[in-house]
Amino acid sequence: MKNGVMMQYFEWNLPDDGSLWKQLKEDAQHLHDIGVTAVWIPPAYKGCGTEDVGYGTYDLYDLGEFDQKGAVRTKYGTKQELIEMIEALHACDICVYLDAVMNHKAGADHIETCMARLVDPDDRDQPLCEPYEIECWTGFDFPGRGEKYSDFKWHWFHFSGTDYNERDKKTGIYQIVSEGKAWSVGVDNENGNYDYLMFSDIDLDHPDVIADLKHWGIWVTKETKIDGMRLDAIKHMNDKFTKQFLEAVRAECGAGFYAVGEYWIEDIETMEGYLANVEYGIDLFDVCLHYNMHKASKNSCDYDLRTILDNTLVSRHPELAVTFVDNHDSQQGSSLESYIEDWFKPSAYALILLMEKGYPCIFYGDYYGTEGNVSPHKDIIEKLLDVRQRCAHGIQTDYFDHPCTIGFTRQGVEKIPGSGLALLISNGEDGEKQMNVGIQHAGEVWHEITGNRTEEVTIDNEGNGLFFVSGGKAAVWTP
Repeated sequence: MKNGVMMQYFEWNLPDDGSLWKQLKEDAQHLHDIGVTAVWIPPAYKGCGTEDVGYGTYDLYDLGEFDQKGAVRTKYGTKQELIEMIEALHACDICVYLDAVMNHKAGADHIETCMARLVDPDDRDQPLCEPYEIECWTGFDFPGRGEKYSDFKWHWFHFSGTDYNERDKKTGIYQIVSEGKAWSVGVDNENGNYDYLMFSDIDLDHPDVIADLKHWGIWVTKETKIDGMRLDAIKHMNDKFTKQFLEAVRAECGAGFYAVGEYWIEDIETMEGYLANVEYGIDLFDVCLHYNMHKASKNSCDYDLRTILDNTLVSRHPELAVTFVDNHDSQQGSSLESYIEDWFKPSAYALILLMEKGYPCIFYGDYYGTEGNVSPHKDIIEKLLDVRQRCAHGIQTDYFDHPCTIGFTRQGVEKIPGSGLALLISNGEDGEKQMNVGIQHAGEVWHEITGNRTEEVTIDNEGNGLFFVSGGKAAVWTP
């Protein structure tokens, strides 16, 4: 009855030294020991240069094997180091999920000429001019790789938009104009149509593009033996393509191939609509819960903790929800900055790691730190991971009955001695709450494991205990 935990093993500011794959290989046993069961790794293929985090994708087939964009290695290492790292994780019973960026390409090899028109960034369906000829960076020949693994070469007609006209040195959103070409449907309707995000936008309606991306998905899965993918920027991608892509990979690589998508939106109805469109074939990160926790951390005791799970994916579709506190996009200095304040972060992690529902994901920056700084949360995360494995089992009973103090209990299961827990979270003053942990725990003495409280709680004959929490803290009580 192992409780799965994912770790995002990177942050935005890692050094450009090619060391991450080696570091992760050496860290595999440690991750297993603390209870991590899967690792989400950054894009492992060649970007615009070695400094690229991976989202400026140049060549999906170059995993650090070819001399392209100034080096053989990627920011994180070579292909051989990638393979060895995955083998080490698998030897420790840890799954590996690759970050897959299929929305756009960057760092083209040569300029091409095509017809395009500028569109309104706030409404991409509104042209700002008539189509005219531009010079765009859309030619991808991959001279360092040649035709190894794939002979597909990219040209302007494989894209739906780009961001720069070399002829007049102007930036903007240029919609490429050609017979039968249009922005994709099945994308988010923000800005009219949110097909275009950045760089040269891949046309996911083009049959040759679809065929090569499916080929890549199957190839990279077999080549590296990854267990799943994190799909980047899916709100900007034709949902029909995403569904077909995963079906193709699972048909060749096994129905258990895991996928979680990044649909960054704070609207549960939009998320539910997307899941229906892809026939519930993918998990999603619970961005709605992230923003609830962000607001809780910003508003302190003015936030009603009873609402923290309202309109979240984990409350509507718990089997499809990947819960997280922060990630590389929400961390300080990122484009979607919305990080959870340090005072509330232990409570946020206690919530996602100890509750019955959801697939929790830990952020590298919260565990190891960002920009070379040590994280203040490593110790509490390790304690919570330990409690998750030993104690976070059995029926959950919620006590979301006070605006500043909420909690829940897990009754534990007979086959795991010592299991069961009580969690209290406060965003105001010290609090207490009587909660039931099950009559099977009658007579037991429970202690608080974070160090915030020193009392002992004796469970009465009906399974009740009076549990305590310090103001602005989380308290985790276990047998």
